[in-house]
Amino acid sequence: MLNGKAILITGGTGSFGNAFTEYALAHYEPKKIIIYSRDEYKQFLMAEKLKKYKKTLRFFIGDVRDRDRLYRAFDGVDYVVHAAALKQVPACEYNPIEAIKTNINGAMNIIDAALNCGVKKVVALSTDKAVNPVNLYGGTKLVSDKLFVSANAYVGKKDSNFSVVRYGNVAGSRGSVIPFFRSLAAKGENKLPITDHRMTRFWICLEQGVELVIKALEEARGGEIFISKIPSFKITDLAQAILPGCEMPEVGIREGEKLHEIMVAREDAMNAYEYGKHFIVYPHMEWWNQDNIQPGGKKLADGFEYNSGTNTEWLDTGRLQELLAAMGLAY
Repeated sequence: MLNGKAILITGGTGSFGNAFTEYALAHYEPKKIIIYSRDEYKQFLMAEKLKKYKKTLRFFIGDVRDRDRLYRAFDGVDYVVHAAALKQVPACEYNPIEAIKTNINGAMNIIDAALNCGVKKVVALSTDKAVNPVNLYGGTKLVSDKLFVSANAYVGKKDSNFSVVRYGNVAGSRGSVIPFFRSLAAKGENKLPITDHRMTRFWICLEQGVELVIKALEEARGGEIFISKIPSFKITDLAQAILPGCEMPEVGIREGEKLHEIMVAREDAMNAYEYGKHFIVYPHMEWWNQDNIQPGGKKLADGFEYNSGTNTEWLDTGRLQELLAAMGLAY
């Protein structure tokens, strides 16, 4: 799929960008991979880590807010994976205009540059927070998703398409609860604070996120939203997996936080299909060709919701400990 292709990753020095780059280099022979991001030091660290691939890697300093720079970077690119975003909920709440500039205006710039430069496929990373959003970050990502889906209406006769992948917080990623709990345990704490004892989340690791993007690159016809079928866990079970026997004082849910993650909303279900290991929400637009619906799927029932609190697959404390150990995250 990626052999001989030029691939650009926005936000390429982040957790996902590093994982995608390493996966692509290990499994394919791309023509080149362009890392597009703002932080030259992170680019330096990434270049040092992957220096044996220096003939394949390119590092572009740039911001998705800068349309002219995107035009330059997209020249000759086959595939774009759009991972750049302002993601921290409190930071977006405090800096709403900056979140809009990056997450919404940046998305528009990506679409314009991709269309004008003849990029064949664009896959944009989304989040569970874009489903029925209750915070600004989720709101900006909902708008971004809508932009990438609707971009397919402007393709015309070009050989281009745009799609979206959606998943929640990646296990062990920066800003997630696992590093926070581990840091407290490392300090000798015997209490791990829980915002709400009822809280649940989906479990996905970076490699699964990368594989979902690869699937979208392989299968998207334009306008689909891909969602992995993954297990759920209780936050209280995660706390016990990291620090067995710890006290778990309930400290109250934070602003903009949900009890459960939702990946497929009830409103999406009327246009969604279930496949072996994933769901696809198809566009409900005049330009969408129903013949593009992939075979082998089962239409979701009206009112279906893919919710971490009502999921059919769960991880208990023992299984969470095994997964944390396998990822090198066990305390």
